[in-house]
Amino acid sequence: MLGFAILLAFNFIGYGIQISLNVPLPGNIIGLILFTAALFAGLIKLEWVEGAASFLTKHMMLFFLPFTVGVIAFTPMLGANWLSICSGIALGTLAVLIVTGWVSSMLNKEAPEEGAADGK
Repeated sequence: MLGFAILLAFNFIGYGIQISLNVPLPGNIIGLILFTAALFAGLIKLEWVEGAASFLTKHMMLFFLPFTVGVIAFTPMLGANWLSICSGIALGTLAVLIVTGWVSSMLNKEAPEEGAADGK
């Protein structure tokens, strides 16, 4: 129970920070960042939360159940707009791939090649 309490505490702390400081990140992400920092800083021991985290990970499919029910509930709307939805997904993925490739090629041009200073 200690593991669940620690995980919930960080979740609530994250939501509290998001609401009070009006941070444009979801509260659970803020809590996760704080939890990770506490783990690395040694404030929280992995053994304290390992059992609860394993349990939650093992039953993760239950957390996607509301999403699945929502998709089923909106099946007629999704069916009517399937072309625009699929086009948006495909074009969005393509845009991300193109921009990522372009940025990585620009960064690769700016970085000096390994061994260039040695004359090899």
